[in-house]
Amino acid sequence: MNHASEKANALEAYRNSPSEMARTRDLMHIVPKNLPTVLDIGARDGHFSQLLTEHFESVTALDLNKPTFAFERVLPVQGDATNLQFPDNSFDVVFCAEVLEHIPQLERACAELERVARHALVIGVPYKQDTRVGRTTCNQCGKTNPPWGHVNTFDEPKLKKLFPKCRVAGKSFVGSTKDKTNAFSAWLMDLAGNPWGVYDQEEPCIHCGKQMSAPGSRSFAQKLCAAAAVRLNRVQALFHSSHPNWIHVVLQKE
Repeated sequence: MNHASEKANALEAYRNSPSEMARTRDLMHIVPKNLPTVLDIGARDGHFSQLLTEHFESVTALDLNKPTFAFERVLPVQGDATNLQFPDNSFDVVFCAEVLEHIPQLERACAELERVARHALVIGVPYKQDTRVGRTTCNQCGKTNPPWGHVNTFDEPKLKKLFPKCRVAGKSFVGSTKDKTNAFSAWLMDLAGNPWGVYDQEEPCIHCGKQMSAPGSRSFAQKLCAAAAVRLNRVQALFHSSHPNWIHVVLQKE
């Protein structure tokens, strides 16, 4: 099996996972309906673009590289969320899920999304994610990376601040997690080379741009550090509650 086929199979498995199916159902439930146009930010394989055609007359599917799919009533375009080449108020709705957590120039991207939306935005992001959990160490440059390239974290006040010209018209939460660590455990795991990070991620190293790969052999000291970090986290987990994995908001343009 070639790399492209492996990548497609992995993405299909991800789409069909219970957690992702629940997230998709919720996004399609809260998205405004029966409006002419929508802009899908970060369209990737067109998964959401296709679903959005059930509720909109036309869908513009934008990604950093022009999407290669061909779906009825979906227009693939190349573009950058931090510098959208559309006039103000170009789309009735802007749909952006699983994107903003990856963008270093977050405030600029949010201002652009808000600018091109005529009526509403639908935003889906991880909720109160502890990006020290599952982080990786690049084998090329040796620097640590947040899991899945998530360089931003979100809660409700932050989302409101990022879109000052909008009011929250709808909000929902999806999933549940108790994933959380602490500064000392994270430091120990860094010393250990982060052996259990999410090295199967598609996202490259945020520092050098090289593809991530799992670490090789580790020293006895590194193994001790990793074991200590795991045990500390297990004890900590006894004292904190779970919280949702994702927050989805509908923002109404004022």
